[in-house]
Amino acid sequence: MVNSGYEVRSFDPAVARWAAAAREAAIQLDTSERRHGGTWFVGVDVLPNAPDGSIDGVPMPFAKMHDTWHAAQVSIVYPHYPKRDADETEAAHLYRIKRDAAHMDGLLPEGRKKRRHLREPHGFIIGMALNEATASPLVVWEGSHLIMQSAFTKAFEGVAPRSYGDVDVTEVYHEARREVFESCARLEIPTVVGEAVILHRHLIHGVARWDGHAPEEGRMIAYFRPLIDPAAWLAL
Repeated sequence: MVNSGYEVRSFDPAVARWAAAAREAAIQLDTSERRHGGTWFVGVDVLPNAPDGSIDGVPMPFAKMHDTWHAAQVSIVYPHYPKRDADETEAAHLYRIKRDAAHMDGLLPEGRKKRRHLREPHGFIIGMALNEATASPLVVWEGSHLIMQSAFTKAFEGVAPRSYGDVDVTEVYHEARREVFESCARLEIPTVVGEAVILHRHLIHGVARWDGHAPEEGRMIAYFRPLIDPAAWLAL
């Protein structure tokens, strides 16, 4: 993971058991609030897992990696993703199509001008597929975490970690992301139940447009993004 910024863990029966239990809980969720013309349910913090990551008594396979686990995101993509929302600009829609809505987590776009600040210093990202699908896989830019980490090290130079969120990093983020597109390989990560993907917190990633198949409930992936102290966030 050091150079690539991601790792795909091979099939593990414990991951498959957790995914099966999480899928049963996920299909009971109210997914009526969708984005992009009804083709994506964001599902942030909606999975009813326990603080130890377990779901309906089934242990979370990576529970020892963090002390307390938040409610997982359940990202569900539906056929024809991404359609354009009425309030979405053409540029934003095209970016989602052509660049897979590539982003780095934790830098939330705020206000009318979508300024970026570090609001959620994640430690890492773990994704586990809840069903078998070929449509809209996770996309990563291999090695992009090295470019982003270097850019933010410079941006936060001389800034106390507790004040990282006060720094507007919009231009730094956009410039570094452009470098990523120019120099890093774009890779699609297949959706396989029983496997898990672990992403570095600085890795640029996104979701591919719909081109394939998925069950009737849509392509489902559960993501955990535990928060850490900002002082540790810049460490590679």
